[in-house]
Amino acid sequence: MTALLTLGSARFLADPSGALWWPEERALFVADLHLEKGTSFARRGVMLPPWDTRATLDRLAEAVARYRPALVVALGDSFHDADGAARLDPDDRGRLAALTGSGDWLWLTGNHDPGEATAAAFERAGIAFRHEAAPGCRPEVSGHYHPKATISVHGRRLSRRCFVGDGRRLILPAFGAYAGGLDVREAAIAGWFPDGFTAYLAGERRITAVPSALLGVRSTGTASLAL
Repeated sequence: MTALLTLGSARFLADPSGALWWPEERALFVADLHLEKGTSFARRGVMLPPWDTRATLDRLAEAVARYRPALVVALGDSFHDADGAARLDPDDRGRLAALTGSGDWLWLTGNHDPGEATAAAFERAGIAFRHEAAPGCRPEVSGHYHPKATISVHGRRLSRRCFVGDGRRLILPAFGAYAGGLDVREAAIAGWFPDGFTAYLAGERRITAVPSALLGVRSTGTASLAL
């Protein structure tokens, strides 16, 4: 079950997969795929199961099949490092090629993949789309921070990736299987929303909206964190 988000006068749907759908423009947005993060870590001696790219592409293919977008925009950090594309398994390379061949794709520049992208920012209908939020730029959609939030349900603490927005700025969750996350209460995220925000937690089948007042925001002050 998706959740309706508004940004300026535009209406978006937050999908449990972590993708953002813009029905009016038939555009699908994803952030921080971090493809080949597993193999990147392996090169440094940190052994992780090498299935992150496949799992990420599975979820991406499902979202593309369901929404059938005219345009897909990846908001940066699509590969975990500059050599990630060269390390793709042949089957994964073929799947990615099939996906990108199904319509128009735009790869925005992130701090992990400057050599793999085509543009630093994208604008449509007065809304700016970029990898990392920029001071004074609203309305805006970005990624970079890998937001997550923790709530208590029946005495259990559950942590989930989330969208973070206040109607003027929206930060997307990381789409990549191994992307990890930063708590929305940290200043690096909360500082972009001095008047508070809503966290839209992505569960298996639905989005749960939680106001920041119920999460206990730790601090404010705009900050930047390289993830």
